Amino acid sequence: MVLRPGRWRPTVSMRVFLAQFALLLVVATLGTALVVWHDRRSTDDAARARTTAVAVALARAPSTVAALAAQDPTAQLLPVTDSVSHATGMDFIVVMAPDRTRYTHAERDRIGGRFTGNIDEALRGRTFTETYAGTLGPSIRAVTPVRDGTGKVVGLVSAGVTREHLSDQVWAAVPSLVAVVGAGLLVAAGVSLLLERRLRRQTLGLTPSGLRQLYEHHDAVLHALAEGIVVFDDASPNGPAAVVNDEARRLLSLPEGPIHRGDLPDSLRGDDDLLDELHMGGGRVLVANRQPVSGPTGRLGTVLTLRDRTELQDVLGELDAVRSLANALSAQAHEHANRLHTVVTMIELGRRNEAVELATAQHSTSQELVDRLASAVDPALTALLVAKVSEAAAVGVEVTLADGADLAGGPLTSAEMLTVLGNLVDNAIDAAGPDGWVEVDGGPSRDGWSIQVVDSGAGMSGEEFDRALARGFSTKDSSGRVHGRGLGLDLVAQVARRRGGRLTSHRDPSTVELVLPQRPEGVPWGSAS
Repeated sequence: MVLRPGRWRPTVSMRVFLAQFALLLVVATLGTALVVWHDRRSTDDAARARTTAVAVALARAPSTVAALAAQDPTAQLLPVTDSVSHATGMDFIVVMAPDRTRYTHAERDRIGGRFTGNIDEALRGRTFTETYAGTLGPSIRAVTPVRDGTGKVVGLVSAGVTREHLSDQVWAAVPSLVAVVGAGLLVAAGVSLLLERRLRRQTLGLTPSGLRQLYEHHDAVLHALAEGIVVFDDASPNGPAAVVNDEARRLLSLPEGPIHRGDLPDSLRGDDDLLDELHMGGGRVLVANRQPVSGPTGRLGTVLTLRDRTELQDVLGELDAVRSLANALSAQAHEHANRLHTVVTMIELGRRNEAVELATAQHSTSQELVDRLASAVDPALTALLVAKVSEAAAVGVEVTLADGADLAGGPLTSAEMLTVLGNLVDNAIDAAGPDGWVEVDGGPSRDGWSIQVVDSGAGMSGEEFDRALARGFSTKDSSGRVHGRGLGLDLVAQVARRRGGRLTSHRDPSTVELVLPQRPEGVPWGSAS
């Protein structure tokens, strides 16, 4: 991607890293605050429990009751409260009379003054805790009653810890907490950085806009291509195709939605390499190429490309017929030259009658064949069959037209007739072999309209015939598959499907028959189809 000079745009991986780091920072900050808040609450709860325990223990001590009844309670209680405060970490312990007069205090000048705070519940005989801003500042304190032997409340004990002291305890733990959180944040940032580097490699260092443009261009090119493309990913060999463009769906007549290998024609389901091979699929003749796709880490999958060759195949069929006719005419010209030399020589030898008989016999035989074909088929088929007769004669096979055959005016176009008869006769000549015979028959029938090609060969079983309809099958090879061959019967079968007919085969004698449905009543064969 080309960027404007002086303007930095973060890549996808950098954006992800920055987002992750920001998220980690927020989580770490919130986590630290939550831990501090929780620690503060825990410290407050612990302070309430400690102050309550200290106050109750001191209030229940017999020495405390005795000191309250003495002439100078302060002299007896102050050493005890100072010692307990130091031992338990209390900021103050106040022993007072029921009228709030203090006998002890952490600050000596406040002894004899009045206690500030709530004591009503303690006077009713209950121990309680509160947070109160007293003379030492906000504190958590517990207040409990002191009872004499008769159960009468003779005094009160209050023990407390200032909030400042508790905050100091909490903040003393913060540096360790921040250090742990910071270490965790650094580790998480390091992991995020590694992920960023990996993501940068996987996204080729592209920015989000670059990725979007790359996808849009990729998608536009795939839909605009005149070739069908099907891509299978090796990461999910049993999964659907990673890419199937519109042309591939059209050529193979594939449905919408995910496409699996099983949805392809049988001959295209493998993953072996193909190079400009002819295949049948979706009612079309296709040129298929299949190659592996590789990346820096090795093989990624396979790409199948398809080109439509249906119309070209029809043209090639007509060209083949013309070529066959040209070859036949060339062979006949050579043969006629030989016969002409023979006739001339016989005339020079004075054997005129024999020469005339030889010349007229050959002419009448050829003319009879042409006359029969001209009355039974159209001119293009006449040329094709004459060529096939000559080709077959060259390999010792006799090709004839059955008596009563009427192939003119059928429902097939001229190109379709060339495809059907050309392929069926070629297969029959190969099946008959030397000294064999082939007979062509057809015309209107009880079932509609049909073409039969009969030969003296062994014929095919039902299973063999079904296999022969698959692309690439040929009985001319022991393996059953010959590169570049095996399209003939499939092309004929396509014509049958396109016209709503059927293609069948049976033995005794070996026959391949194409049957097309009847025309509506009153519509003659040969009308537009």
